[in-house]
Amino acid sequence: MGQCVTRTAGLCAAALGLAGCLSDAGGGAQDFVARMRPADTLDAPKPTHAEKLNAQSVIIQNLQARRSVLPEGSASDRVATAVLAANARAAESDLRAAQLRAQAASKNWLPQIGPQVSLTSLRTVVTNIVVEQVIYDNGRKKGERAFAVADVEVAAVALAADTNARVRQGLDLYTDAAEARARHALARQTFKDMQHFEWIMTQRVQGGVSDMSDLHILRQKLAEIRSRETASAEAAQTALAELGAMAVGDVTQFGPLGPVPVRADLAQPLSVTRAEAEKTRAIAAAKVERAGQLPGLSAGGIVGDDSNFGVQVKSDSLLGLGTADRLRAIEATAEAAGRKVAQADEDANRTLRRLDGQIAATQRQADEAAQLTAQAKRNLDLFQQQYDAGQRQVMDVVGVYETFARQQEDEVRLTFEAVRLRTQMAEILGVLADGSKI
Repeated sequence: MGQCVTRTAGLCAAALGLAGCLSDAGGGAQDFVARMRPADTLDAPKPTHAEKLNAQSVIIQNLQARRSVLPEGSASDRVATAVLAANARAAESDLRAAQLRAQAASKNWLPQIGPQVSLTSLRTVVTNIVVEQVIYDNGRKKGERAFAVADVEVAAVALAADTNARVRQGLDLYTDAAEARARHALARQTFKDMQHFEWIMTQRVQGGVSDMSDLHILRQKLAEIRSRETASAEAAQTALAELGAMAVGDVTQFGPLGPVPVRADLAQPLSVTRAEAEKTRAIAAAKVERAGQLPGLSAGGIVGDDSNFGVQVKSDSLLGLGTADRLRAIEATAEAAGRKVAQADEDANRTLRRLDGQIAATQRQADEAAQLTAQAKRNLDLFQQQYDAGQRQVMDVVGVYETFARQQEDEVRLTFEAVRLRTQMAEILGVLADGSKI
């Protein structure tokens, strides 16, 4: 038993020495640098593997550098805070798992050791300890480490996209509620004004001045306005109830929505960032697959009842006439990943340009609607003066008032539609939440 332990220790020491000489991980150089540091720096806490990865990853640093475009302290910012406070953060679990896989892969250059138990007869059990160290693997171990790091970057982008999507959902619900409230206020005021016209028409019918049909028309209009008022109130309650289900605290008293200052060139779209991370992962996977097609060299041994030590050539698949074609297919996979990045960039640019045009058009239409509303109000005042002077009928004034009410509704609709478009653009760019807080 003592000889077995001695052999195992010697074999492990030899494998570790071989790993330090042949591995590209650079562990020996790092130890030398650590010994050369001043004594006070050695007491500082060492960064974790995840922190080192974040510092080395351009993609993760780009995500952390993003800042929210929502004005601090505004209603939009408070809605985002309330929504994120109740976030289940399922994507964060995926990121944590990817970080642990990357941490495990960072040690894949070390020798592997494990037991080997075999039953030679009904009463004889042979136990051995197997130690193996890869000497040359065509870059497979390095590819596995690169794949694990890229997998962390993909998970980080997914977390950022998931967070921004949740914020947009909350903002859209609050926008729906705000628009429904505005429509409800307009409908209530319209109903109040129409009731005044209905009272005038009732007096005129009772006095025999007007026909009963005009009164029926006014009452029908009042019923339609009342229906719109009720529907708007219900829509506001529904949106706020749904928002309350996905947020923490009272979301009904956040005040009016402010502008979302966003532009198309503010940041790289998250879809493009994800495509770049997936490209890196695909290239790393291709390197691993390519290494599996070629023979590698490893050293190892067995310590125990059947002790031996040697160097062997290993390969996941045998070489054949189709090996060259398989290698070319693997290289084509890496090229396809690069083309996907270009396609994602094109799609994102098209979407951003479309949204940019829609925002500009919607804002222009909202400004025009405001001007038309003001013009309709002047026409209404003029008709009211002419009615008071006996130059217009009640139904003439009612028709002009309906035009005024429709212009107000159009102005409200276009104003909130512009807010939704800006929120959608901010989600695509990933700037609805601070990256460092995500």
